Amino acid sequence: MLTFILAAGYLFTVYLLLALAKKTGNKSAPRNLPATNPEKHNQDMTVTHQVTEF
Repeated sequence: MLTFILAAGYLFTVYLLLALAKKTGNKSAPRNLPATNPEKHNQDMTVTHQVTEF
């Protein structure tokens, strides 16, 4: 009987922690990324590679 109570308490705790993580995980996205903030303009960036041979 004690094992059943402990197992139920463990499952309930895990369920609550997962629900809390899901709730807080949705709000943690940065707001200055272009995908999350369409008001910002995209910046054109060029990348040049400089290769040297030894």
